[in-house]
Amino acid sequence: MNPQEKTVTDAFHRLYYDGPEGEGQRFLQTRWMGVPTLKCPLDLWIYQELLHDIRPDLVIETGTHSGGSALFLAHLMDILGRGEVWTIDLHVYPDRPNHPRIRYFQGSSTDPKLLPAALKTRPADETRMVILDSDHSQAHVTRELALYAPHVSPGSYLIVEDTNVNGHPVYPEFGPGPAEAVQTFLATHPDFSVDTQCEKLLLSFNPGGYLRRQPA
Repeated sequence: MNPQEKTVTDAFHRLYYDGPEGEGQRFLQTRWMGVPTLKCPLDLWIYQELLHDIRPDLVIETGTHSGGSALFLAHLMDILGRGEVWTIDLHVYPDRPNHPRIRYFQGSSTDPKLLPAALKTRPADETRMVILDSDHSQAHVTRELALYAPHVSPGSYLIVEDTNVNGHPVYPEFGPGPAEAVQTFLATHPDFSVDTQCEKLLLSFNPGGYLRRQPA
């Protein structure tokens, strides 16, 4: 992307994220099958492509909120005929969707005991993908990366959401967040690298956040 293209893309990113004046943030108005889904639709399209290519047996999501993204993933898995979604959140929001492929966990995504205990029931050689979308502070995401990266299968993805905050290019007053946590993580984990092809649709809330683990 040349500088002029980046200027245009970043301007639209800020407009889409913040919304036209007086109309509110667009991602807060996004729904999947009627359920609030606080994502950029272009990222959801990339998720569809990744699920098709990777065919994960398990997607682990931190940050459930209303359950819209978990439902979206579960519906894709229905089409593929395989897979489950485990989604973790401190809070239980009302009217979360029920789906046989979704399992909800209440607790902290940085509880070091939660995930290992749950995974005892799963095959060690299954294909797993991880999506981090809970507390977006740098410290929290850093702890999540340490806990969840080992559970990402070779060739699969660890997706760190909302790397766009703290001026990348939105919400410049946020402070160090997911993007900064990713930079530190990559410096010490050479088996993970940024897959820039996942940003091919130009607008992504997760720039530099699609991390692919090297195949075995």
